[in-house]
Amino acid sequence: MNSIVINIGNTNIRFGLFDGDNCDISWILNTKPYRTSDELQMQFMMMYQTHKIEAVKIEKIIIGSVVPQLTHDIARAIKKIHGKNPIIVDRATKSGVQPKSKQMGTDIYANLVAAHHLYPSTKKKIIFDFGTALTASCIDQSGETLGVIIAPGIITALNSLIHDTAQLPEIELVKPKTVLGLDTVSCMQSGMVYGYLGMVEGFVDRINEEVKDECFVIATGGVSHVYKPLTEKIHIADRLHTLKGLYYLGKGL
Repeated sequence: MNSIVINIGNTNIRFGLFDGDNCDISWILNTKPYRTSDELQMQFMMMYQTHKIEAVKIEKIIIGSVVPQLTHDIARAIKKIHGKNPIIVDRATKSGVQPKSKQMGTDIYANLVAAHHLYPSTKKKIIFDFGTALTASCIDQSGETLGVIIAPGIITALNSLIHDTAQLPEIELVKPKTVLGLDTVSCMQSGMVYGYLGMVEGFVDRINEEVKDECFVIATGGVSHVYKPLTEKIHIADRLHTLKGLYYLGKGL
């Protein structure tokens, strides 16, 4: 079965084309500025053409969203393209995971669901999502949610730093040559890369101590690839992890 899975986030909208359980193609659109359903339809159709996707061959469309004002417009655009209503999943969608909170975001829930499906043999798991917010969610082998941490996202913090200072420039988020910098760009890169790396490693240590286990750690989200090579505490990076969770949530619906 061919499925399109759409993850509507605060910064980006990520699409994935699934052939069975495998995501073969993915692409990203910027969430803002908000567009009408007609504008979204045109954008989506252009991306379909780029990736040679035939709408008539897509059997299921699954949407997960943390931006309520966009969900309806995107669902309308999808219906115009495919002639069918998409399946919208959220924390109320039943799965093998117990969310344990009515406030849990769809993206966090999807991350837990993907970890539960993809890594069933590991006991406890932590999923770091490097998105608009940096989230760390923890789940045990039975599917029970152990808890979540939410902190400002790396790009969110960086944009705030640049916006609120007169002389700090925009920078590329890459590992600097040294921890101690001697120019503004490398100093900022060190702060953003090693500062957040220290936060992530500290979270892992404190969570492991609290749950009395050595958790398996998964990283996903826009800048997870920057941090995975810098620490042994992150065991795997998967930029499609959240999409996979949404797919598993909508698979049986």
